[in-house]
Amino acid sequence: MEFFSQTYVALRGPTGQVQTPADTISRLVDRLSPATLLPDRRAAVLALKGLSRDCKEDVGEKALPGLIEVLANDAEVDADIGKAVLETLHALCDAEDSTPNGKALGFKHSDALLANEKSVHTLFALVKDSNFYTRYSSLQLLSTLLLNRRQAVQSYFLTAPAGPGSIIAVLDDKREIIRNEAITMVQTLISQSVEIQKVLTFEGAFEKLFGIVTQEGGIDGGLVTRGALTCVDALLRFNSSNQSYFRETPLFPIVSQLLQFPPNIRMTDQAPQEFALQFWDEQKTLNTSLIVGIMGIFVGSKGSNTQVPAFIRCFIEIALASNFPTPLKVQALRLLPPNINFSLSDITVTPYMPVPETNGEEWDRLEPASALDALVELTIHGEYNGQDGAKRSKEGLELRTSAAAVFENFVRKEELRLAIVQAMVPPEGSETTKHITPLLHALTLPLASSGALDPANVTSTQLATMLFSHLLRRSPRCKAAARLIKPELSHAATEGAFFVPADGAPPAAPAEEDIEKDPPQSLLQILSENLSLALLSRSRADTSDREIREWDRLVISYLALLSQWLWEDPRSVRDFLEAGGLSVLVEAINQTSEVDTLVPGLCAFLLGICYEYNREAGEITRRTVHPILGRLGVDNLIGQMTRFREDDRFRAIGPDNIVLTYPAPVISASTNTASREEAEIWFDWAFVDFWKSNYYATQRAFSTEPDQTSSNSSGPSAESAMLIESLRDVIRQQSEEMDVLQKKLKDATTSQSQEIADLKAQLQKLSSQVQASEDKRKEVEKEQEDLLVLLDETTNKRKKDKERMRKAGLEVSEDEEDDDEDDDDEDE
Repeated sequence: MEFFSQTYVALRGPTGQVQTPADTISRLVDRLSPATLLPDRRAAVLALKGLSRDCKEDVGEKALPGLIEVLANDAEVDADIGKAVLETLHALCDAEDSTPNGKALGFKHSDALLANEKSVHTLFALVKDSNFYTRYSSLQLLSTLLLNRRQAVQSYFLTAPAGPGSIIAVLDDKREIIRNEAITMVQTLISQSVEIQKVLTFEGAFEKLFGIVTQEGGIDGGLVTRGALTCVDALLRFNSSNQSYFRETPLFPIVSQLLQFPPNIRMTDQAPQEFALQFWDEQKTLNTSLIVGIMGIFVGSKGSNTQVPAFIRCFIEIALASNFPTPLKVQALRLLPPNINFSLSDITVTPYMPVPETNGEEWDRLEPASALDALVELTIHGEYNGQDGAKRSKEGLELRTSAAAVFENFVRKEELRLAIVQAMVPPEGSETTKHITPLLHALTLPLASSGALDPANVTSTQLATMLFSHLLRRSPRCKAAARLIKPELSHAATEGAFFVPADGAPPAAPAEEDIEKDPPQSLLQILSENLSLALLSRSRADTSDREIREWDRLVISYLALLSQWLWEDPRSVRDFLEAGGLSVLVEAINQTSEVDTLVPGLCAFLLGICYEYNREAGEITRRTVHPILGRLGVDNLIGQMTRFREDDRFRAIGPDNIVLTYPAPVISASTNTASREEAEIWFDWAFVDFWKSNYYATQRAFSTEPDQTSSNSSGPSAESAMLIESLRDVIRQQSEEMDVLQKKLKDATTSQSQEIADLKAQLQKLSSQVQASEDKRKEVEKEQEDLLVLLDETTNKRKKDKERMRKAGLEVSEDEEDDDEDDDDEDE
């Protein structure tokens, strides 16, 4: 009590005198001097902590240097003063303060604290302190400084003696509050700093983070799991060094196991049901999205690993044969590599269908199908065979367009495209194609005579035209095969139902009662007829604005497909014109209005293509078309194309954005909130790129005379295009063969180098052994010479001894005499 009384009197000043906050702060700052006792400094810091909320500017201006000094000298010694000074500095540097001028003061005080590296080094040293409040407050202050001045703190971290070790230690803290705060701080610390990412990686950050994910229950964990996975993603993304390191760790296969997907699965194996069917909530979806993104980093990188094919198979299963939420399916499809080097037709998937009125708790397993068939079904019909296809939500359309993009990447090779198109051609001995594929069925959907449109059918036809255009684009051989397609309409129009491969065989054709039948129509003729009917239906007076928009989308899909089909294909142009295509286009251009830009502009574009490539002999020649162009007006046609180019629905299309939000004015006031998320599709990026590449060539075609060879003289002809495409295939094959040979050469060189090294080592070993044997032989010879010399000396000495014995009259044995004689003989 005496201490508090003395402190109160010292702060109060003379009795009766009113003190201002500035005077109080000045007195407290004086007590921060190292000359005062530690309890006095602690009390002063606690008082400044209370004043920092209401007098942030004054405390920062007068007390900040003293607080920094206390942090450096006393925080590691006394936990109470350390906690107090850390909380005070945190309050001063907080830039999210809602008080007036609070944000500017937070940045100002952060700059003062970061004026030298000593303060930051002290903070990282305090993070290693085992005291709860010291560690927690240090992490909070570091997080605030990183938010305010991230680059400065990152530069000091790289020079801090206790920097990396303190971060790894705090990630291993068993106290959840500290560990969670550390994860939040690490997310900002490693942001856009490759060096810090490398340092933490080699200190064992991956092991600590995945340990946290496992402790929290994997993808079923909460915000902590999300934070740890966010850190892993930041450590790997845009950091090739960490990616290479992570590939070699035992953690790499665990990534897919977090999704309950086996890491060693082959492309031909069936995925487990516990992976395909799971219960989902919002947090689990976010966690799974992070894991899928981490897997996508390695799928899209150039490095090779045996685990990458399993990741690709996981993405295919997520998109085509699981109950994963739609955003995850979209993400998985977009992360598939653009250069697909595996056959989707060789992969078997098992789709699932939700049982109605079970709220997703019960599912029916359908018959296995190839991944290619499932991909086409998903594109044309939508998720779960189009159960919600009529709603046309943005997520649903993004899923279907992403599947269409995967299909486009898969059919980049002309051999694949040609095989798919030829499967639709009638077999030998038959006039029509009796086996109607889902793609061909959607292309030839009959238009209702009443004029009413099913939105689901419109979207299916749109996406089917996009898929079919991917098969025909820049391929004269595929276009030639497509001209032979003659679908049997009785199959295509059976009750307007879709054919699903998992349902078994296609529906049987009804019995024909008419004896006389019209000759079968080609696919090109059917498309021309549907285009004419769609244009006629949209021009009816009783059609609402929404219905007109639906008809416009359908007309645009037909026109976009025909434009890409007829480009550089004179025979297809002749068939289209003879099917009545010229009158259809001319009538549509003549009936234009001020608000109608897409349909007449695209009709003008298709008319220019027909005029440019009408090079085959037929009923309608270039001389027939040229006067019609004159009556329509070349300037008018070019103006229609220019208006088409400036339309927002065309300009909004990008490589990764072809789904547009349905415009609000078209939706009635009674529309509920769910339907306001409705979206629509007009074009895909492939067509937009095609149109932009050939826009000016088509414009020039309007100004050419009928006898002129070609307005696009610089461009290749159809025959040249076929030759170029075949040469490209040859070059591509040779390039692949070269890559294989180079790999074999590299392996052989590596093996040869290893063999040479082994032989050199063996030769060196043998040389050492020979040298050792030679040295040993020399030593033996030397020993033998020494023994011979010794023997000779012994023999001479013996002779002399015997001679002395004889002279002395001593008896010498006969053996000794014989030995002497032998020795004499030998000497002689």
